[in-house]
Amino acid sequence: MPTALRQIRADYDATSITLYQAYAPAVATPAVATGRFVAPFSRGRMTWIKPSFRWLMHRSNWARKPGQERILAVRITREGWERALAQAVLTTADPAALATATVHVQWDPERSLGGAALNHYSIQVGIGRSVIDALVDDWTLAITDLTPQVRRIAELVRAGRTDRATRLLPPERPYPLEPALARRLGMS
Repeated sequence: MPTALRQIRADYDATSITLYQAYAPAVATPAVATGRFVAPFSRGRMTWIKPSFRWLMHRSNWARKPGQERILAVRITREGWERALAQAVLTTADPAALATATVHVQWDPERSLGGAALNHYSIQVGIGRSVIDALVDDWTLAITDLTPQVRRIAELVRAGRTDRATRLLPPERPYPLEPALARRLGMS
């Protein structure tokens, strides 16, 4: 079956979903130690969360970009995730609507293991300042440092051992949404 043009693919269970973020060690180290985002994490600016591991690997250059050297798996409640999506405005929307939106959604080309753009899109969700407190204080269940795994996968990819690298990827499968919400997010 072909992959839908716009589809949320994620690692999730009945109550939670894993999202990925890349941070500098100064932010990642205390977040992993406490299991939540603490200073110097900023609650004063939008933070982008992504359920696509491969897209974040492309964005962070496999944890090699300055300020993105640590890859975190952030497990949050599905209730929180869906509450954020319900508030979202597409970044392609009317600029006035986007300017007042508390959550932004954009669709970017999904990436192959080698970084090539694929012909379907992955969601990126920008959580605005008015929603960050809920993300940090209420929705976050766990924060795990995936940096060693990321480095191992990157080594295998560079060595041409994509079959072994693929086996180390976090699982992702289509995430179910109510049809009305999926349409609002441009998924239909």
